[in-house]
Amino acid sequence: MPRTGRLARLGQPLAFALERLATRLTHITQGTRRHRVRLAWRDSRSEPDGARRAVAELVRDEDVRMVVTMDGTRTLPAVADACEVLSIPCLSTVFPWQAYVSGRGTEPARPFRWTYHFAWGLDDIAAVFAEMWERVGPGRTVGCLWNDGPQGQSLRHPRHGFAPVAAAHGHTLIDPGGYREPAACFERHVRRFKEAGAEVVTSAATVEDLALFQRQAREAGLRPRLITCSRWLTFPRENAATDGLSNTRVATLVYWTPRHPFHCSLDGTTASALAGDYQRTTGRPWPQPLGPAHALVEIAAHALATAADPTDRPAIAAALGRTRLPTIAGLVDFTCGPTPNIALLPLAGGQWRPGRGRRHELALVTTSRLPRLSPDAELTVGLPGP
Repeated sequence: MPRTGRLARLGQPLAFALERLATRLTHITQGTRRHRVRLAWRDSRSEPDGARRAVAELVRDEDVRMVVTMDGTRTLPAVADACEVLSIPCLSTVFPWQAYVSGRGTEPARPFRWTYHFAWGLDDIAAVFAEMWERVGPGRTVGCLWNDGPQGQSLRHPRHGFAPVAAAHGHTLIDPGGYREPAACFERHVRRFKEAGAEVVTSAATVEDLALFQRQAREAGLRPRLITCSRWLTFPRENAATDGLSNTRVATLVYWTPRHPFHCSLDGTTASALAGDYQRTTGRPWPQPLGPAHALVEIAAHALATAADPTDRPAIAAALGRTRLPTIAGLVDFTCGPTPNIALLPLAGGQWRPGRGRRHELALVTTSRLPRLSPDAELTVGLPGP
């Protein structure tokens, strides 16, 4: 997990989940046999080389039988690839599955042997975002603010990406090309969006880059009626009054909230109780990755408990492949995913609204893909431009 570096916020939920469940995972019982369980962790330092070293250390120093991870766009694949090379079962989450598969140099028809992943797809994000764009009006012209890194490449993929699904919903995508992070200037994007009459902008930018775009767009007279943004905008906006987006209508994807009607498979804890425990313990707002992070540990425990031999790595990998487990993040089913080694989580749509103090709160605005949840607010969009 990333405990230091730019992705450290992503490591916090997994560290919390491991600490919370450690006392429940001291042993695994299979019939009359009792196996001791030991948890160990290493810091990826938010870098691919650090992630590979972390896996090597866990194998060399801890003799691990299984790795779980939740990391960034470059670091998570580095962990998974290292586990594949070293023949270690690996379970990961919070990363679109198409980017997880194609970004590692393979195709859905050629599954991995050791590595498993549960999340959602770029097609799922596109469908949720398109549903929100249609609140602005049918057949929108949408400006694409995508970087030149792995996120942008996967979003643009002609077969497995975000773009073809969004276009299939009847929307016209305007993509001026990628930008390098951190961004220095968005004048080219602003000019192209303005020429095309884009009323909606979609992105996977950092908060800082999106704020820079919004500032330059306003200076040029471009005022999008709605911005949809995944990735960092799924995290709590603790400094919303000063992050440069306080007056921006930003919508994002929602994959977990305290309202989700799911329970922990190990102790029955509800999503609401877990979020409250996190806030009391850390003093920070609950983050969306908390649910999947907790589910990582639940699934790992389940795989050990159901493996033919919990000390045997091939047996653990086989147990992961046949896992179908209700978790605090929802049902994780590796027996019927879109491709081998992949399980899906449902997505909803949310929008950041002013809350108490400097914080913004995430309201659910579209839940058609998760009918057990109901929206708690209407999507707010800006007025048409002149």
